Amino acid sequence: MTDFLWVYVPHPEKSKAIELAKTLTKEKLIACANIMDQITSVYEWKGEICEEGESLILMKTQKVRFEILSSRIKELHPYECPCIIGLPIETGNEEFLDWVKSQTQS
Repeated sequence: MTDFLWVYVPHPEKSKAIELAKTLTKEKLIACANIMDQITSVYEWKGEICEEGESLILMKTQKVRFEILSSRIKELHPYECPCIIGLPIETGNEEFLDWVKSQTQS
């Protein structure tokens, strides 16, 4: 197991998802993000079943950056309760993971 995470965050608007990813990259909280457009999310919120189009942001970062990253996403994200999930990266290309580490140094 490594000390790195994928961070999974759906966002309601692709252009704003890109802005969020750029901000987090500039702030050295993530090394990079992949944004997948046109996913459909189905969930219950406040007693109603909802179906929404979203963009999915997959970010790469170090585990040690997760708490501050999560706090920053909450500040910038439009949802009352954004989905922010850190998934461990079990293994990876050592050169890539070294790059992620170098990009996310505080």
